[in-house]
Amino acid sequence: MCHQTVCLVARHLEAHGIPTMCLGSAIDILEAGRPPRATFVDYPLGHTAGKPFDSADQLSIVRAALSGFTTMTRAGGIQVLDNRWGDEAWRAEASSTKGQDTRQPRDESPQFQLPADRDAALASGALRA
Repeated sequence: MCHQTVCLVARHLEAHGIPTMCLGSAIDILEAGRPPRATFVDYPLGHTAGKPFDSADQLSIVRAALSGFTTMTRAGGIQVLDNRWGDEAWRAEASSTKGQDTRQPRDESPQFQLPADRDAALASGALRA
């Protein structure tokens, strides 16, 4: 789930009395999204909960994030973890505009999870055969 969506969901849940903690790796989006509480780790996107196959790293991040429930007393706080990815080559790749665009063309046709969903859309007139 993207950082912006997580921030919006967290704010909604907190408004209904459910404490939340956002864990993210895009500090600018966390700051803009203003979640009630957030933990930032400076890792490549997609690795917010730690390095793959490194359970010690993952556990340290999750524990630090959970500790924020007791240490972050004001809404809007972002705690920054000291964890380091190690190889910093990911930064150049992430900020590069060179390389091949690997996105797929958008499929404009309606997509349904189940055939019954498609049948219901046809029956309602929302979809033409």
